[in-house]
Amino acid sequence: MSWPVRLKLALLVITTVVLQTTLFPDLRMFGIAPDVCLVATIAVAFHIGPEKGAVYGFASGLAIDLFLQTPLGLSALAFALVGYGVGILQTGLTRTPRFVAPFVGGVGGLVGGILFVGFAALAGEDQVLAFRTLWVLPLAALYDALLAIPLFPIARWATRGGADLPAAVRGGAPSMREL
Repeated sequence: MSWPVRLKLALLVITTVVLQTTLFPDLRMFGIAPDVCLVATIAVAFHIGPEKGAVYGFASGLAIDLFLQTPLGLSALAFALVGYGVGILQTGLTRTPRFVAPFVGGVGGLVGGILFVGFAALAGEDQVLAFRTLWVLPLAALYDALLAIPLFPIARWATRGGADLPAAVRGGAPSMREL
């Protein structure tokens, strides 16, 4: 992975953490805020594959864990597993249908939420095992699906390197495709 891609992904982590901790707590639907960092992880993993998606998910989850009152690493573990799973799913697709962003965003959000709740319960966080959780997870997944629509193109931009630039801009010889 080239350094411009790494820089763009680091900026995406910072941006999503800032948005999730400052803006989206005030943009709640039915009292539920989306998980912006998880949806960004899903979108990035869809574009760069399982291993790099898991690494991005771990970094993004660890960054958001710094702002949560749960044990450090819960979001990192859940995001890394979801990123790996979405990357595996993406490798099996031969064509990408138009509705893939909200579908993968919603299902990934639901799986990520279930993993987070499961790991939190294993870590002794009993407050996550409430009846309200059964209501919150599907609604948060729906909100995540809506948020995936703008985040998937942003993730595509962030994961593209300089290879799609013309040779004159890259500073190298033209490729066969450009001739």
